[in-house]
Amino acid sequence: MPNARHPRLTHDQQIMLYALLAGAPAVAVALYYLWLGTDSPPRVQLTFTLLVITCWLGFGAAVRHRLVRPLQTMANLLSALREGDFSIRARGVRRDEPLGEVYAEINFLGNVLQAQRLGALEATALLRTVMEEIDVAIFAFDSNETLRLVNRTGQELLAATAESVLGHSALELGLKECLEGDDTRVLANMKFPGGTGRWGLRRTSFREGGRPHTLVVIADLSVPLREEELKAWQRLVRVLGHELNNSLAPIKSIAGSLTAILKRGQRAPDWEDDMRSGLEIIETRADGLSRFMQAYARLAKLPAPSLAPTDVASIIHRAAALETRRPIAVTGGPDLTANLDGAQIEQVLINLLKNAVEAVLENDGGVRVSWQKQGTSFEVRIEDDGPGLANTANLFVPFFTTKPSGSGIGLLLCRQIAENHGGSLSLRNRDGGASGCLATLRLPI
Repeated sequence: MPNARHPRLTHDQQIMLYALLAGAPAVAVALYYLWLGTDSPPRVQLTFTLLVITCWLGFGAAVRHRLVRPLQTMANLLSALREGDFSIRARGVRRDEPLGEVYAEINFLGNVLQAQRLGALEATALLRTVMEEIDVAIFAFDSNETLRLVNRTGQELLAATAESVLGHSALELGLKECLEGDDTRVLANMKFPGGTGRWGLRRTSFREGGRPHTLVVIADLSVPLREEELKAWQRLVRVLGHELNNSLAPIKSIAGSLTAILKRGQRAPDWEDDMRSGLEIIETRADGLSRFMQAYARLAKLPAPSLAPTDVASIIHRAAALETRRPIAVTGGPDLTANLDGAQIEQVLINLLKNAVEAVLENDGGVRVSWQKQGTSFEVRIEDDGPGLANTANLFVPFFTTKPSGSGIGLLLCRQIAENHGGSLSLRNRDGGASGCLATLRLPI
């Protein structure tokens, strides 16, 4: 075709051409002097001409071969690396020449890739072992919601083998609900072919081959929930039994003593005083037991917070104004409006301020309140100059108290209210050797 381009010479052909061009001037000069500058016989001239041309073409071919052969060797080495064969190495490597450095780098690359593949194989084997032995069901779905990976526990949950479920859609497997809704939640009473109960679900996304996939992890919560429930009941029974024994034992003893007094035929002159004293003790212990049960009922019936936009400064000032035994220094903070249950948070502040004031009544110390913004949260800090905390381990233990008339649930209620708001409550002794306690209430804005 008249418009067709001439085929492009290959790299080795170009090297051959350049080598011939490099020697062409010398060959031309030699032939010129051989044919025109001497009176040699034509036979001799023809023989030398063939010798010069043969040497010229032979050296050009040698240059081409010396260049092409190493390139072919490097191509074979790189091809082996691409195919995953890391056992082939270049021989005769010499660092004192450029070609040797190239061979050395290719050998080094093979060693690195071999080590990486070994590490990947070991990591994959470890991952497979963990996935098979872990006691949670793991499912991986592609962008079309088709199951691509399942572990042993997942097979037990579906009551099927991996071969029979891989390649099926989530809808066909009854796992469509697991790909919808919140990423972390509890599936209450959800039925699977392999069992029913309460299940904890966690879902996340990852990419494989540039395509999005979804990883679903399902854990059976029935057993750990039953174990925790049993432990909670055991702790509750111990606490209730301890408190009941503390109250009923003296009541039983005193009631027996009073019964013995009434059965006597000859009573002491002051028997009425003994009866009155004993009945007062019984009344006191019964009243303490009643207050204990009321405190427990209050803890068990804590309502969920009713969130509404609330001015933080106003509830802090109201809580500080209710304490009249000591003036409370409100050092202030930024203007904040947070989504809170104002009544519950105000009750928390009242309890914390009450504890702080009671701590400084003996040493005539002060109490200070401040608040500050911390990103998407804010902190309320209550400092006192009291003696500090003697036992920080039991601060939030139910019904533990160091006060003669305390119920042991005040701080527990405060922490529960803070956690119901998505926040936290902490108490610790002040830093820097200063006496007193620091209570920090952290809540989301």
